[in-house]
Amino acid sequence: MNDAEIRTLQVPGARLHYEVRGTGPLLLMIPGAPADAGALAGLAASLSDRYTVVTYDQRGLSRSLLTGPPADQDVAVFGEDAYRLLAALGDEPANVLGNSGGALTALDLAARHPGRVRALVVHEPPIPELLPGREHWRAAFQDVYDTYRDQGAGPAMQKFAATVAGEGGAPPAMPDFAQMPPEALEMMGRIQQNLDHFFSHVLLPVLRFVPDVAALRSGPVPVAVGVGAASGDGVPASSARVLAERLGVEPLVFPGDHQGLALDVATCAEIIHKALG
Repeated sequence: MNDAEIRTLQVPGARLHYEVRGTGPLLLMIPGAPADAGALAGLAASLSDRYTVVTYDQRGLSRSLLTGPPADQDVAVFGEDAYRLLAALGDEPANVLGNSGGALTALDLAARHPGRVRALVVHEPPIPELLPGREHWRAAFQDVYDTYRDQGAGPAMQKFAATVAGEGGAPPAMPDFAQMPPEALEMMGRIQQNLDHFFSHVLLPVLRFVPDVAALRSGPVPVAVGVGAASGDGVPASSARVLAERLGVEPLVFPGDHQGLALDVATCAEIIHKALG
C-alpha cells in the first residue's frame, strides 16, 4: 500500500480533505456518499504505479468539513468542488473515475467543464430520474427520507439499501474485511458519522440529478459506463445501462456488484486503465 500525501483545499463553504498517491498522469477518483476516500484506497494504491491518483472526501462527509451551516448539497455543488480541486492540482486535463454517487459528480464535471477532463469512467451511477417510473422512485426515496426523520439513520439505511436494490434484488455484498486496506476499515466507522448529513442534505437533492446527455455526447470527453456483473437490476446498475444506451456506448462489465471496485481491486484497476486508454 503506497503512503498517501494528505492535503486540504479551501472551497466556498467547506475544506476538502484529499489524498495523493503515485506518479504519472493525473487520475481523480470520486467516491459516493456516505462513503469517503477510504472506499477507493485499495484501487488508488493499485493504480498508483501508473497514475498520480487523487482521492477525496466530498464536502460535509468525514474529513471534508463544512465551514458554514449545513445546507442541501446537489450535484452541481459537488461538481464545482471537483473542478476547483483539479484547478488546484494543475493545468492539464485529468482522467476521472466516479463511483456510485461520485459518478454523478464526475458526469456533471465532464459536462460543464470538459476542458478539465481527459477521459471519464463512471461505475454504476444511480440516476433514478432516467428510469421508467420516475415518480415511483421519487416517492420511494422520499419514504427513505421520511423514515430517517421519523425513526433515525439506522432504519433509514436499511430502507435505503432495499430501495436501491430494487424489487426482488439483494443489497450489495459486504466486503471481506480481512482483505480491506486499513484506510477502508477506518472509513467504515466514519460512514456512521456521515449518515445524518447524508440523509438530511444529500440523498434527495443528489437523486434528482439528470446528466446533460447532449453535452456529454457532443463534447470531447470519452465516457465509459461500468456495470457490475452481479448487480442485477437495482437502481445503480439499471441507471448505468440506460445512461450507456443514451450515450451510445457499450457498458463495461466489472466484477462483483455495486461494491465491486472494493472487492476485486486488481481486476478493476486493469479495466479502468484500459478504458482510460
